[in-house]
Amino acid sequence: MYLHGTSRINEQGHLEIGGCDTVKLAEQFGTPLYMVDEAHIRNRMRQFVTAFQKTGLAFQVAYASKAFSTLAMNRIVEEEGLLLDVVSDGELYTALQAGFPPDRIYFHGNNKTLSELEMALEVGVGLFVVDNFTELSLLDRLATTRGSKARILLRTTPGVEAHTHDYIQTGQEDSKFGFDYLSGQVFQAAQLALSSSGLELLGFHCHIGSQIFETEGFSLAIGKMADLCKECQNSLGFQTKVLNVGGGFGIRYNDRDQPLPVAKYVEAIERGVRIGFHGMDIPEIWVEPGRSIVGEAGTTLYTVGTMKEVPGVRKYISVDGGMNDNPRPALYQANYEAMLANRGAEPVAETVSVAGKLCESGDMLIWDVSLPQVKNGDLLAVSCTGAYNYSMANNYNRVRRPAVVFLREGVADLIVRRESLADLLQNDQLPERLKRKEVSVTDKDAVLETEG
Repeated sequence: MYLHGTSRINEQGHLEIGGCDTVKLAEQFGTPLYMVDEAHIRNRMRQFVTAFQKTGLAFQVAYASKAFSTLAMNRIVEEEGLLLDVVSDGELYTALQAGFPPDRIYFHGNNKTLSELEMALEVGVGLFVVDNFTELSLLDRLATTRGSKARILLRTTPGVEAHTHDYIQTGQEDSKFGFDYLSGQVFQAAQLALSSSGLELLGFHCHIGSQIFETEGFSLAIGKMADLCKECQNSLGFQTKVLNVGGGFGIRYNDRDQPLPVAKYVEAIERGVRIGFHGMDIPEIWVEPGRSIVGEAGTTLYTVGTMKEVPGVRKYISVDGGMNDNPRPALYQANYEAMLANRGAEPVAETVSVAGKLCESGDMLIWDVSLPQVKNGDLLAVSCTGAYNYSMANNYNRVRRPAVVFLREGVADLIVRRESLADLLQNDQLPERLKRKEVSVTDKDAVLETEG
């Protein structure tokens, strides 16, 4: 397994992250356990900021909180000076409870509900990324009623198909996200926004997909967005103030992934912007990385339980988690690397497939991984689980969701406690008619006589 960030194999042959021995972490917090390298997160954030500072462009880096949202994570985002992108009232509430400044939050999403829009207006979020005509009209009406103006970007699908999995492409013409570029929908939306009483149009947004390992898609999308900005300037007299080119920067899950350094993505964005906006004022450039900030920082620790060997076919090892804490392999065939955290210095001896404990044939975390001879009770560490693992975790089979710890300089801070069995029932309600009724001794005797 490739060791990211502060990960290393220590003198005891154990995987160590952030100066913390993972074997001791398993003893302290149990497994499954999400372990997050805090220094790695901060370093990735600073790489984006530094790379943009070198371009000389006006910019903002926003963290896409859908990748991983907790109180502690939002505090780090604020400390590092980033904006925050939220897509639900739950993510917004988490940010507000963490004390994140609402004017540095912007609200995404293709189907924001009435209550979500009202909540966001009430707390004073800085901006809305408007996704469709329904939302455009509703937000205008709500803001006008309040006697305010909602600052907005219009999201468009520029017709660029990123080289990634079909389920995580978002920039192609046939997408649930955004105003269509090719048909002129986004230009029409700009006209409506500029003539509205409750909206202040700042610019445009696009996001072409996730896990992108090349820069061509960004260059093409920026070129089309620049054409849109030029058309709006010439025809509507609108000067674009903000251009958000999204995120999607790839990370390394396994040796088949070849992501570019952060600086290379930013350099390509700069080139595209300077070419596309030649002869025009360049707007402030925004990006919204999520996975590329937290993905490689996360590692999930499991305990190996049962094993099954199909002679001549495959050896399965089962762990105490699965698609409840990592649904990505089942959703879109995501591939991961792993190692035995308690025997990190030992040579590989066999190839096994890692199965989860959930009652689904598709509950497979890794199909083929080379490890030392696996034993019951070994600790299996799966790397790069920082993004879309905790945030997608569920209670299928009434399995409890794992704890989350931040690791830094030898200290492990619990930031999400492990769910208890009682937590699983906290929202359950038992109707009065189904409640067990106490039966008196007299009633019992009557039943016995009848049955006799």
